[in-house]
Amino acid sequence: MMVGKAENEKGRTLFSVQTFKTLIAGGVAGCCAKTAVAPLDRVKILMQGHNKYYRNTGVFKSLHTVYLKEGIPGLYKGNYFQMIRIMPYGAVMYASYDLFKSYLQQFTHHVHPNFVHLTSGSLAGMTAVVLTYPLDVMRARIAFQLKGHHIYHGGMIDTVRTISQQEGIQALYRGMFTSLLGMAPYGGLSFWAFERSKTLLLARFPQVFGSPHKDIQQGLSLSVPAKLMCGAMAGAVAQTVVYPLDVARRKLQLSTMLCEPHKYEGKSLWQILKTVHQDHGWVKGLFRGITVNYWRGIPATAISFTVFESMKQIFGLDTGVSR
Repeated sequence: MMVGKAENEKGRTLFSVQTFKTLIAGGVAGCCAKTAVAPLDRVKILMQGHNKYYRNTGVFKSLHTVYLKEGIPGLYKGNYFQMIRIMPYGAVMYASYDLFKSYLQQFTHHVHPNFVHLTSGSLAGMTAVVLTYPLDVMRARIAFQLKGHHIYHGGMIDTVRTISQQEGIQALYRGMFTSLLGMAPYGGLSFWAFERSKTLLLARFPQVFGSPHKDIQQGLSLSVPAKLMCGAMAGAVAQTVVYPLDVARRKLQLSTMLCEPHKYEGKSLWQILKTVHQDHGWVKGLFRGITVNYWRGIPATAISFTVFESMKQIFGLDTGVSR
């Protein structure tokens, strides 16, 4: 009895320590990734919202225009909120993924690994969205503003107060259902693509892409270039599939700031997708800004997975695949 109790307490202690380390690794990974691509993220929001100054401009011209109009700070507008959001978002998403994966592997021994990765990734992504969504709304509102046309002048508290007073507290959650619909396939596909790519590279080309690590028992971890490659693949697959839903989400978040708010405010996901398609078509509507999304999203996903896996190795957590 005493031995069993001691083992349970040890297990809980290890579990809590490992979870804490995973939370830290996930938060750092998210911040590194988003800071690296913050200027592209700002441009993507301006393009998705069809801002009148950026309707017919490309990625690099938009970056140049933002720089000329607002300087370097303009390229990082809204990044303060992004960091406040992404630290808990990344922490929750990666830690949740490990927890969901552990539970599924424990209670569903005969389920295919693909199902485990897809389901765990979807649940982890949705958990992170629910817990951090208001911060994403605030960040989008700040980033969509242009110099000299500010509605939200203060920090986080002032922005929350302004949105709540003018539109009601529900505005902070506008578009969350659409985000969850997009995150379900995005989270699942990104984690699945990364894990499958990692397994394939280590199984087929261990000498090329593998790197021994003292904390991985009888296994190999990915080298840094291989981590970046797998992360880039994961980002490309996931973002292509769910991008139209991301456009619809931005329309909902920015509905009161757009030129024709009645077209989007209070509308269903299907109605918004239909309206965007009718007004702008596929390329200039539902996939408007996907080029900048690739430029920012693929490197961001690659950096995020790479930093997360590297942080786990630094903390002595297993990231390898058994030989």
